[in-house]
Amino acid sequence: MRLIHGWGINDADYLVQPRVDGKRIMCPFYRSWTNMVQRCHDGKFSERRPTYIGCEVCSEWKSFMAFRSWMKTQDWEGKQLDKDLLGDGKLYSPETCCFVEGWLNNLFTDHGRARGEWPVGVYFDRHAQMFRAKLKTHGKHQHLGYYDAPEEASSVYRATKLKHVQELMADYPDQRIKQAVLKKAQELYT
Repeated sequence: MRLIHGWGINDADYLVQPRVDGKRIMCPFYRSWTNMVQRCHDGKFSERRPTYIGCEVCSEWKSFMAFRSWMKTQDWEGKQLDKDLLGDGKLYSPETCCFVEGWLNNLFTDHGRARGEWPVGVYFDRHAQMFRAKLKTHGKHQHLGYYDAPEEASSVYRATKLKHVQELMADYPDQRIKQAVLKKAQELYT
């Protein structure tokens, strides 16, 4: 058995990338595991995505089959592996990971490069020579107004974002995830 990304062990008792009708198909459990291992143990990946520098996978999940056993107990189909909501954002483990919808996985994305030096949700509009607050909801940008100072725009953005998160999570079925999202929103936006 060779190491996957120099760290993980593929100890599968089945073919994880079989050929079906001449095409190689990757097992969804294996795909999720290798992507996770790559984020933490592939130096070239870290160069492209520096936010993963310092992230780790728990020693139990060095074994693919251990990760697969855990994943099979989760509601994972059509969802993405997340380490940020239940943990500190640096450790992949059974206690700190869950599977969430793509929109939820991206709910707290910072977009630091796009906005530059301003707070989240605030952009300087050169044409208006004012600070603009905007929020993306349901795939569309919502204009929240123009303001003289970035702090004003940020305050409006944070209040609107908090309300938006609360509305999104009102009927969310997994209470553990719901509470973690609402707690994180309170920390970030109040």
